[in-house]
Amino acid sequence: MTTLATPVAPAERVAEMDIIRGFALLGIFIMNMPAFAMSPFAGADGSHLFPLLHDRIAEEARDVLFSGKFNSMFSFLFAVGFTIQLARLQAADPASARGIYLRRILILLALGLTHAFVFWFGDVLHIYAVLGLLLLLGLPRLSDRTLVALMVACLVIPTLGSIVLKFTLTPDYFRHQIAAMQAFEAADNLAFGHGSFADARRETTRITMFFYTDPMALWSYLKFYLEMSTTLLLGLLAGRHLWIQRAAQHLGWIRRAQWVALAVGLLAGLVVLAANLNYDPTRITALGIAGGLCYRICRLGLMIFYVTSIVRAAQLPAWRRRFAPVALAGRMPLTNYLLQTAMATFIFDAWGLGWWNRVGPLGQLLLAIALYGLIQLPLSSWWFARFRYGPLEYLWRAATYGRLPPMRAALPDTVAA
Repeated sequence: MTTLATPVAPAERVAEMDIIRGFALLGIFIMNMPAFAMSPFAGADGSHLFPLLHDRIAEEARDVLFSGKFNSMFSFLFAVGFTIQLARLQAADPASARGIYLRRILILLALGLTHAFVFWFGDVLHIYAVLGLLLLLGLPRLSDRTLVALMVACLVIPTLGSIVLKFTLTPDYFRHQIAAMQAFEAADNLAFGHGSFADARRETTRITMFFYTDPMALWSYLKFYLEMSTTLLLGLLAGRHLWIQRAAQHLGWIRRAQWVALAVGLLAGLVVLAANLNYDPTRITALGIAGGLCYRICRLGLMIFYVTSIVRAAQLPAWRRRFAPVALAGRMPLTNYLLQTAMATFIFDAWGLGWWNRVGPLGQLLLAIALYGLIQLPLSSWWFARFRYGPLEYLWRAATYGRLPPMRAALPDTVAA
C-alpha cells in the first residue's frame, strides 16, 4: 500500500479537542458504571436495587447531569475530527483520501462489534463507526440550514414515535416486556455474578443480540442513534466553521452560548427529573413523552455547556496546564475506553473481584472517578512521556495507513503546552 498521507503528528493536534475527549472519557465511565455493576435490566418493574436516599440522589443527579452528555460529546468531537482528518488527507493525497478514511471507519466498526458481542454489550464504538459511514456518504455536502433541520428532526422523531406507541401498545405488552427483562436480569445475575469468564462472554453476546432484535429494544437503540446523530451534525457544523480551532477569536459568543445552553439544559433536566420520579413501567404517559423530549434537549444543552466551559477555560494558560493530564488521557481515547471495560468487568464479574450487585449508584460514581483519576490519568501521563501514540491508537493508525508510524517519543511532548 502506497500513499502520501500519514498519521497526524502529536504537535499538530488541537489541544482543546484532547482536553474535551479526556473529560468525555470520565463522563462516559460514570454513565457506563451501572451497567458494569449490575444487570442493565434491573428495575424493569420500576423498583430500585439500591433504594437508600443517598443512592437515589446520586442516581437522579447522574441521569440529569451525565446521562447522554458525554457520549454525545464524543460524537460531536468525532464529526469535528472527521472534518480535520478528511481535509488533511485530501490535501496530502486527494485520490486516496476517502479510501483511507473508509478503512479507518471499517477497522473501528470491526473493533466495536467485537467489543459489543464479546466483551461488553454497552459498546458505543460501532455506533460511531456507523455514523462515520454516514459522514462519508455525503452529510458534509449538505448546507448549514439542512444540517440544522436534520438536528431538529433527530430531536422530534423519537417523540412522534412515542406518541404513536402510546396509542398502540397495550398493558399486556408492557407486562410481557417486564417479564422478559426480569428473566434477563436473573440470567445476568447467574452469568456475571456467579459464572465463569466464558459464561460472562456468552451472556454479553445474548444481551447484544436482544438489543438489536427485540422490537422495543431496537426502538430504543434507534432513538439512541438519532440522539448521537444530533451532536454529530452539530460537530459537523463546528468543524466546518472551525469553531474550536478559532475559539480564541469567538470568546464572546462562546460565553453567551455557554450560559444559554446551561439554562436550557437545566430547565429541561427538571422535566426529566419529574418524569423519572413518576415513571410507570406499564404504560407510556404524557409526562414520560415530555420527559423523553426534554431528555434529548437536556443532553444537547448540557453537552454544549460542558464543551464551551472547557474551551473557554483552556484559553487561559493556568487552566491549560491544569488540564494537561486530562488532555493526555484524551490523546488515547480508544485505549482508555476499552481499558475501562477491562477494569470494570474485572471488578464486578464473578471471575474477577465479584462485586456484582454490591455497589450502589453513589459507590459507582465514586469508583468511576477514582479509577479514572488514580489509574487512567497517571497511566496516560506515563505512556506519553515515552511514546507518541496510545497503544491501540498506534495499531489503528498502522492498519489505516499501511505503515508503522514512529512510536517512541523523541522529545518531551505535552499537548496542552
